[in-house]
Amino acid sequence: MADANSPGPDRKTKGLFIKTYGCQMNVYDSERMRDVLAPLGYAPVDAPDQADLVVLNTCHIREKATEKVFSELGRLKQLKEAGGGAMRIAVAGCVAQAEGEEIMRRQPAVDMVVGPQAYHRLPEMIARLARRTGDRLETDFAPEEKFDALPEARAPEGPSAFLSVQEGCDKFCSFCVVPYTRGAEYSRSVDAIIAEARSLARHGVREIVLIGQNVNAWHGRAPAAGGEPSEPSEWRLGRLIRHVARIGGIERIRYTTSHPGDMDEELVTAHAEVAQLAPFLHLPVQSGSDRILRAMNRRHTAEAYLRTIERVRRARPDIALASDFIVGFPGESDRDFEDTLDLVRAVGFSQAYSFKYSPRPGTPAAGMQLQVEEAVKDERLARLQQLIGEQASDFNTASIGRRMQVLFTRPGRRQGQALGYSPWMQPVHVDQGASVLGGLADVDITGATMSSLTGRLCGAVAEA
Repeated sequence: MADANSPGPDRKTKGLFIKTYGCQMNVYDSERMRDVLAPLGYAPVDAPDQADLVVLNTCHIREKATEKVFSELGRLKQLKEAGGGAMRIAVAGCVAQAEGEEIMRRQPAVDMVVGPQAYHRLPEMIARLARRTGDRLETDFAPEEKFDALPEARAPEGPSAFLSVQEGCDKFCSFCVVPYTRGAEYSRSVDAIIAEARSLARHGVREIVLIGQNVNAWHGRAPAAGGEPSEPSEWRLGRLIRHVARIGGIERIRYTTSHPGDMDEELVTAHAEVAQLAPFLHLPVQSGSDRILRAMNRRHTAEAYLRTIERVRRARPDIALASDFIVGFPGESDRDFEDTLDLVRAVGFSQAYSFKYSPRPGTPAAGMQLQVEEAVKDERLARLQQLIGEQASDFNTASIGRRMQVLFTRPGRRQGQALGYSPWMQPVHVDQGASVLGGLADVDITGATMSSLTGRLCGAVAEA
């Protein structure tokens, strides 16, 4: 039987180039676009000038995201014209959702615009394009329809794979566009998630990363068959993680991105009891000031966040913690910023993502008074990143002399070097590592920087 993802014998192979911006959700969506287009004969190529179809899968979180897309579209327009106009250009993702009509108006070279909940319709849109009939803009919110339409079989490119379990967000943080570009929270069913996880395991995936805009808000009915009679009829993320851990071949599980308000006790306990669940938690806090947290509509206080961290650390004392921070939110005072630094000192992070606040059109914060000057934002961001960098450096330095199991995902920059990740999400480089690519191997850590580790292989790779 032919592979469901391979083109039929009468189909000409066509080049597909997808450029992905932004978060893990977009990475997952790009992979699934590739799966959806494979039966039409599309196969990945390394550069847009080799492609019959170029897709820009966009992100709308950061400042000037739309202009960056138009800049890239200008370059693609030149490529398209140089090739006689045969190349097709599609814009997908959150900028497509928010600015679809503007994209079509400003850049006639764009053939299709498709939102993040409608990319399963790409084959239909391509057919309409060939017939020169129908709409070239698809931005409906239909996550259930999307997931039902996606092929179950996937062709992962390495030993680690994202698996989307939840999309959208109902939190409506005042700075965030996600509820407007991704829609309301939607949780996939247990049966669908487990079927996809098993497919990934059959293709050699060793690590599954459960993802969602608010992944720990996931909830779903118990599986149709195979559950214990005493199990609850509706599951939360902790129960799902236990179920995924039973799948043969899956040796690591992670999840991202979480909200502090959804760290329930079952999920915290899973960190203590599920061996495959990595000792790593990315839990965004955004600010250490209760006044700013209220203005952000974060629905938690700094103290509540610290209590959650204490609960997680009691369950898994060696856990590594990561977070997100925004500096210069409207009205942020020097005292508010010092509260953020105090929270960072109290927690101790292994890594963090920190950004200057930038207004996103259509969000409540964009119209707030007391916008902070850029020079002040710059100074605060530098101080925050210095503190977080010191903590990351200390965390990594403490790994020297330890032996840890590393999942090697790709070649390093130097000849013969391999790059992998520790259970604590530290990048690890080893020399003479070609034999361990795609597998797990024990490594003795010999060096550390603020951002990565170096080590020496000390055992054979664990084969899939």
